[in-house]
Amino acid sequence: MFALNFYSELYEDVLRRDRKTVTIRLGDKSDKYQTGMIVWVTVGPRFGRRQKLFSAILDRVEVKTVEELTPREIEKENPELRSQDDVIALLSRIYTEFITPHHQITVIHFSRVDEFTSPFS
Repeated sequence: MFALNFYSELYEDVLRRDRKTVTIRLGDKSDKYQTGMIVWVTVGPRFGRRQKLFSAILDRVEVKTVEELTPREIEKENPELRSQDDVIALLSRIYTEFITPHHQITVIHFSRVDEFTSPFS
């Protein structure tokens, strides 16, 4: 099972409220994440204890550059972001490296998968 992990302080609230349905990862992650995969969406520190929020299906995985991001992808990454410059600032903060519009990224579109519970259980 693969996981999409997010830092609690940045994303837990928007994930819980279904306001985040895209994640942007630095580099080409298409060998790890593929359309149709089921993953756990988790929050917590890198190399630390994490909490599973829900399962999700990866609807689409695309490799592109930051400058190719659409306004809709930016909004679905984080409702507070408005521009590619905002995404660059966020990625620079998360990855602690200098990011340019020409950097390659992976855009992962995902949807929550609700667990079915039988009323007869």
